[in-house]
Amino acid sequence: MSSGPGAPGKAAGSPLPAGRKRDSGRAPAHPIIKDIGEIHSRLLDHRPVIQGEIRYFIKEFEEKRGLREVRVLENLNTMINETNDQTLPKCEQVMHDDLNEALKRLQAANQRIFRLQQREQEERKLQTDMLMAGEKQRLAHWEVFMKDQHNKRAEVDEEHRKAMERLKEQYAEMEKDLAKYSSF
Repeated sequence: MSSGPGAPGKAAGSPLPAGRKRDSGRAPAHPIIKDIGEIHSRLLDHRPVIQGEIRYFIKEFEEKRGLREVRVLENLNTMINETNDQTLPKCEQVMHDDLNEALKRLQAANQRIFRLQQREQEERKLQTDMLMAGEKQRLAHWEVFMKDQHNKRAEVDEEHRKAMERLKEQYAEMEKDLAKYSSF
């Protein structure tokens, strides 16, 4: 409180004796309230300090960074918008066209392969039929051959039998002749 050192009841700069009140009564308390308000705002109200710190941080951030992040974000936003509006539809169209072309080529290749498979199956069937016909023909030839062999064997056996008979007759005659000569 602002009373002088030698006058405990007097307000500073007040011509009235101690114990006597002024008529206005608020003039000496006004500086005290003002001081209390300043003390209160300094000790308990941190809003001005925080607002000052925020302003300082923003000022330093903007000055040091030079709004680089804002420009980078704006550039990114522009690029994303261009990509969404122009590049993506172009890519989709190109991809759609290329995929359609690839699908057509694959279908054509699939048809060619299918035709080749059909031809191959037909050729295999023809080969199988030819092999079966050849097998039947070989079997028929084998049967004819075996019959011929049987007939030839029979002929050879017959010739052998006849030759044996001739030899027997010849030996029988030779024995007779030998018996004639030995009886002499």
